[in-house]
Amino acid sequence: MGAGVKQANFLLPEDLLDELKKTVNRRQQSKVVTDALRRELRRLKLEKALQSSFGAWKDKGHPELKVGTEAFVRRLRKSSRLNRFR
Repeated sequence: MGAGVKQANFLLPEDLLDELKKTVNRRQQSKVVTDALRRELRRLKLEKALQSSFGAWKDKGHPELKVGTEAFVRRLRKSSRLNRFR
């Protein structure tokens, strides 16, 4: 762990704490809990972003994609290739 480390006290279910103590070396327990908490917070942030952006893409705002994305992507790639060689 790096700079800016602070101690925190949490209440954990007894069975979870027992499992942590049985499974993880005492010196590594904080790291394991930190890593798990970071993963869960990242997942929660992603879930929140997905929920807040749901429905932001409207088909009427992108008529060029109505028939599919293949032609649109080909057009983008072709134009960027032409610009590279100019």
